[in-house]
Amino acid sequence: MEWLAQMSRTQQATTVDVAIIGGGLVGASLACALGAMAERDGLRVAIIEAQPLPAAGMQAYQPSFDARASAIAHGSRRHFSRLGLWPALATEAAPIRHIHVSERGRLGVTRLHADELGVDALGYVIPNAWMGQVLHRRLETLPIDWYCPARVETLEATGAGHRLELDDGRMLEAGLTVLADGGRSGLKERLGIASDHHPYDQTALIANVEISRAHGGWAFERFSREGPMALLPLGGRRMELVWTHGPATIDETMALPDARFLERLQQAFGDRAGRFRRVGQRHAYPLSLVTARETIRPHLAILGNAAHTLHPVAGQGFNLALRGVMDLVSAIETAGRDGRSPGDPRTLAAFEARRAGDHRQIVRFSDGLIRLFGIDNAAMSHARAAGLIGLNTLGPLRRALARRAMGIER
Repeated sequence: MEWLAQMSRTQQATTVDVAIIGGGLVGASLACALGAMAERDGLRVAIIEAQPLPAAGMQAYQPSFDARASAIAHGSRRHFSRLGLWPALATEAAPIRHIHVSERGRLGVTRLHADELGVDALGYVIPNAWMGQVLHRRLETLPIDWYCPARVETLEATGAGHRLELDDGRMLEAGLTVLADGGRSGLKERLGIASDHHPYDQTALIANVEISRAHGGWAFERFSREGPMALLPLGGRRMELVWTHGPATIDETMALPDARFLERLQQAFGDRAGRFRRVGQRHAYPLSLVTARETIRPHLAILGNAAHTLHPVAGQGFNLALRGVMDLVSAIETAGRDGRSPGDPRTLAAFEARRAGDHRQIVRFSDGLIRLFGIDNAAMSHARAAGLIGLNTLGPLRRALARRAMGIER
């Protein structure tokens, strides 16, 4: 009777063209980007998200001093603009108009400026909660099915795609399955997709801080012996702090009273941004470079942190993921015009061909910065200082670096 039970499950399954596992920033961005095809062409899209959505009476956005934020490159703004999302996102976006790169204890400095490239901002910093709310509000207007809260219990390859069994017993038959769950569910490992892990022996301490004067749209990247630290502009006199620590100091710094923490931060960063007046809730995240050895299979694609987890030093993680989203959507659109399905191996090969080079460059760029500034000897320190001074002097090279940081040169 096993064949009869199998037939019953298949008959009860809902068929979709694309099943997105994970409704966070990456998965929701993909669903919004597929929205035009869902409306115009009848593309059937489903999102499976483990965390419950806010109740109807909790939809009002409440800005918080402690809200975590993401740096959105200028290129990512253009993607959101094409999706019609930027006007809403911009209401809570703080522009990055200048970037200051330095090494503690050395004279070398590089400065990047938006006006050198003829743009209003090199990037923007947006609270994650606001970004999520804008994305989810758009999804409410699109013919996309939500399975939430729901978890994928099993993911079984079939000849035409994958069969997904959810924890509430519902079944989906998907022509293309996209893992955008950050790898938290373990589905990637259950599919036998291995990842390369390279720990940095560093932990990122992330918090919002208040400074004594207006930041003027400046973002700061400061390298030190223990690791890099960054300050990103937020609304008012607030900035988001990313401060990396080694294993010997992170617990002590996390446990410091606020006043002592601000004193230590001032000592580590200096007065360039003004005086640090207030700190919000602190979060600690161990840092590793994680890259999946496979990002496509027939009828399967992997996006976001499930595909790559980068050091936050250059703020490239989400921007790289969003470019992957748009590359996948472009491949699906081309496939539709050619009469192919989203999960067709040729569709995914086209996606991989466009994404792979961008991925390699950003991984090498981010990882290379950490390793370069992690070499602790006098000769290398002097060479880095000379390099920063030279980079600040050479306009074309500096502008090329700015274009890379903005995500508009691939």
